[in-house]
Parts: sequence; structure tokens; C-alpha cells
Amino acid sequence: MNARSRKTAEPELAPATISEADGVRYLHLGTPWVQGAMRIRKSLALELEYIQRMMAWLLLRPEADMARGHAVQLGLGAAAITRFCHSTLRMRCTAVELNASVIDACRLWFHLPADSARFAVLNMDAAEFVADPARIESVQALCVDLYDHDAASPVLDSEAFYRDCRRVLADGGVMTVNLFGRDASFERSAARIAAAFGDSQVLSLRPTREGNTVVVALRDAPLPDRATLAVRADEIERRFKLPARKWLRMIRPIASAATETETET
Repeated sequence: MNARSRKTAEPELAPATISEADGVRYLHLGTPWVQGAMRIRKSLALELEYIQRMMAWLLLRPEADMARGHAVQLGLGAAAITRFCHSTLRMRCTAVELNASVIDACRLWFHLPADSARFAVLNMDAAEFVADPARIESVQALCVDLYDHDAASPVLDSEAFYRDCRRVLADGGVMTVNLFGRDASFERSAARIAAAFGDSQVLSLRPTREGNTVVVALRDAPLPDRATLAVRADEIERRFKLPARKWLRMIRPIASAATETETET
């Protein structure tokens, strides 16, 4: 989950550390904060609820194109999203992670696939990745999960950064972003995403019990109506075994999310 700008001098990145409990392996960055998780005997399952919700971009993709194209993850975490997009959705995948020790840990302990013609892990700054003109309109699904070892607020969170994220998306491409919905920074972050994509193009799910709120932003395509979303939710549950009908009950415009205080129970 770690990436940051290199424009100013930076402290050394925290090393990845591992813990295990009740059949689940956790990734940390030298603190008790969980940066990612994997159920050891079900490595392709999405163990954390907010990670499942990061896949809500599937609701905004037409059924025929749902799992087609290029999926990019900014901030590797325990590689859960990357494993799922690569092995379950069978998409072309790129993961971008600044902290080399996270990449090494994922290779050793979290079943990160080897690089191939349709999979690559890049040890680089996420801001540099999305700012590269060569990547404009090259991505269909962009998952942004950029927290450091303190997990206090996103380390890349400017309107300019989200505009770059929008530029790498093809028309009809979707971005999901993990934000802490209970934190005072949520409204600022949500406003920056809305400024980059347009208010009418941004939705949000309710916060998890832990306070993670997933924001969903669509580039240059009309938002589907509820009947279409319901059909897609059924398809997602059937094909990919994700709780998409539950997402449908909690998704709403970003304006509502900014004032929502209720957590999902």
C-alpha cells in the first residue's frame, strides 16, 4: 500500500514484516497496522472486506467487457487485488509499488505471480507511473491503495494526482480508491476526486466497520441505472463469487458519502 512522491527528501521506507493468526497471513510495515492479508489455504480469496469492495469497479463495466483490458494496482499491499485480477479475472495486470521490501515479501509469502507477457510488477513511484504520457488511456481498471506505515492518510492525494489517474484510464475506465471514511481527511480527498472526474462521475460505498471507504470514479461514460447495476451484480456474484449485491445496497453519489457517518454492519 506504499508509494510517495520523490520530489523532496524522504526517510527510508519501512521494511515489510509478516504475522500470522487463525490461518491468515498479514503484511505490516513495521507497525501493528495491517497493510494486507491472505488466507493461506485460499490464496485467491479476498480476505479483507475493504479489498473486496475495491473490486466494485466491476459494477461500472459492461458485462461483455467486465474482465477485459488492463488492470493496474497502485500500492501492492499483500497483492490480493493483483492476484485476483491476474488469476481469477484473467486480465493483463500491472502492480506499482515503491517499497522493494513489500515486493520481496509478496514474492516470498503472498503468492505474487512471476512477471510474464500479461503481468508486471514495477518498483517505482505511483505518481510517476500515472504522470507518464505513454500510459494515457491505457487502463480499464485502476485500484489506488496508497498508505504508509502509519496508515493515517493517503500519501498521494492531490487533485493533480487524481487528474493523472483519470488520464491513464481509457473511456469507460474505472478507478477505485481506498479512503478512511471516519477520518477528517475523507471529505477533502473525496472533493479532490470529484474535482478531477466530475461530481456526476463519482460514487462511494459506505464505510466498513474499520472505517475504510471505497470511492469509485468513472471516466467519460454515463453511470448505469439501478436496473443495469442489478443485472451486473448478479453476474459478478455468479462468475467471481464477490458480494456485489451487497455493494449495490450501499453505493451512492459522492455528495451523500461526504456526510455519511453510518458504518456498514
